Amino acid sequence: MLPRLYAILDTSSFQDIEALFSTAEELLAGGVTLLQYRNKTGNARQMLEQARELKRRLGGSVKLIMNDRTDLCVAAGFDGVHVGQEDLSPKGARKVIRDRLWLGVSTHNPEQVKQADKTSADYIAIGPVFSTASKINPDPVVGIEGVRKARALTKKWLVAIGGINRANCRSVIEAGADSVAVISDLMREPRKSAEEILRILG
Repeated sequence: MLPRLYAILDTSSFQDIEALFSTAEELLAGGVTLLQYRNKTGNARQMLEQARELKRRLGGSVKLIMNDRTDLCVAAGFDGVHVGQEDLSPKGARKVIRDRLWLGVSTHNPEQVKQADKTSADYIAIGPVFSTASKINPDPVVGIEGVRKARALTKKWLVAIGGINRANCRSVIEAGADSVAVISDLMREPRKSAEEILRILG
């Protein structure tokens, strides 16, 4: 089962890499048990080094998900990979990671949810639920209604993503999401923020 809070560490949010690692450790201390490492700009060697360091520091107490890169997910000893609509297909990703690792797929509309539901994905992400600053060209906002529609289309674990924070996370869970992915609202005082969100989500 997915935990209520799915924390995402986006390297573009950090001035230096040490800040990324210390934020990860703070999130762990705040109760985070599922963490995605997202790096859209680094080269493979850099990403692998950072991923391995995250794994070394966090140990086995957090499930670690690699964004986009199935090869690096396996090489870094991560627990799963998350692919978008423009990345490797779920079928292709599953070939690389086999059955033992988690596979997540991003979707942005009911049609994509239906397609993802037919794959071997363990969870489906729907979004952006609210407007978000973490993507350069975000897809159209789906809103709370989009979460409800997605819930009706799949029995798989459902992760809501995009602009989710302390103020709105409860409404997203009430709309049917199993878990909420949070990026920017965890960046200031990561430990305290994680504890607060987990308390709100119950």
